[in-house]
Amino acid sequence: MLPKSIMAADDIKAIALKLGADRCGIAHVNSFEGAPSGFRPRDIYSDCISVVVFIKRMPSGTAIAERNPVVYTHIANQLYAALDTIGLNICYELEKKGIKSVPVPTDVPYLHWEPDRMHGMGILSMRHAARQAGLGILGRNTLLINRELGNLVYIGAILTNAAVKSDPIVDDFDCPTGCRLCLDACPVGALDGITVNQKLCRIHSTLEHPRGWDLYTCSKCRQVCPLREGIH
Repeated sequence: MLPKSIMAADDIKAIALKLGADRCGIAHVNSFEGAPSGFRPRDIYSDCISVVVFIKRMPSGTAIAERNPVVYTHIANQLYAALDTIGLNICYELEKKGIKSVPVPTDVPYLHWEPDRMHGMGILSMRHAARQAGLGILGRNTLLINRELGNLVYIGAILTNAAVKSDPIVDDFDCPTGCRLCLDACPVGALDGITVNQKLCRIHSTLEHPRGWDLYTCSKCRQVCPLREGIH
């Protein structure tokens, strides 16, 4: 195990921010013990001690540009690529300090797929990782909500063998009491306030174009959230 003094948490966060992340947090690997077997950090990297999680905000107008799905789809794909690049470059920077790390794919590919339910699971739940790293809460729409940036955030992560200080879980704000805007706005009733029915959601919100690419055609749960752009 590497000593805590080899690199400070603030130094790792500074690298992430310099590389383009908007926020960065850190969670100890033990905080993922409640995750399903096969989807914990040490199922990916056996020497993992810390999970470094970082987020990047989508431009606020993108989520409401709903008349043409190309805009939202293009920006989402750009964010996935940007976060993957940030994660890769954090790993390179940590290697210079003698720290081993593994980047986690921000979106695809992943292995787990249940065709009947159209249910997929990434190798690590990014939204739960972000919560454990103190970057926000999970709203009733199942999206990560950051206090300052709202739910307009996409998430990346790396796994490292560095033992660094973890961030506390956020517990000083929540979805507004009794708010059901996201649940009631879902055109197919895919949300129950705890999880999402992926089959219902995918059928409605993803369009396979004849040329072969997928388009995101619905983001109602993101749009109607009163915390979409954070608490100001």
